[in-house]
Amino acid sequence: MKSVDLLISSGSGPVECRIAVGRFIDILSKEAQKRGCSFEVTSEIAADKDGPKSALVTLQGETADQIVEEFCGAIRFVFKSPVRPQHKRQNWFISVSRIARPAINEIVIQPNDVRFETLRAGGPGGQHQNTTDSAVRVVHIPTGIQLIARNERSQHRNKATALERLGMVLKHLQEDEIENAKAVRHHKNRNIERGNEVKTFRY
Repeated sequence: MKSVDLLISSGSGPVECRIAVGRFIDILSKEAQKRGCSFEVTSEIAADKDGPKSALVTLQGETADQIVEEFCGAIRFVFKSPVRPQHKRQNWFISVSRIARPAINEIVIQPNDVRFETLRAGGPGGQHQNTTDSAVRVVHIPTGIQLIARNERSQHRNKATALERLGMVLKHLQEDEIENAKAVRHHKNRNIERGNEVKTFRY
């Protein structure tokens, strides 16, 4: 079955962009369900009461690629700030990008840097739904990043999937730090591209 990983990010945007990330996760979840795809939030990075700075989600199903084609790029949300009522700005941008799983040994994760936890699997599964504690949460101790893998029926396979997803997130963060360093060096701000959004949502 086709599986696609997407990173939903608020970039360097303000708190309202975190709110937009949370709202977009709900939108994408409903869209996936409507098209017969499974949808899972596998990690929320730097989450607080207003929402995550970014989130890693996995789509699984025959229509996953179609959804990606429609939603990848800059997404514009139009709403009045619920945290700054006097703020005049109403346009908030987030980005959605497909991320590839890193090649073997591209990202080295030290065994002492991770902790594994087992939990009862949930979500779609039909007659093959897990009824044992085969789902796995991996915690990256240095960064606090947590990811969950539950789609496989084997705890060993879920553990491998969780590590693979952790490598994806760490690779993205590593690349993001490099780009931020370049932006600082050239006195530029890294902003999500505006005026070229693929979708607009109004609240």
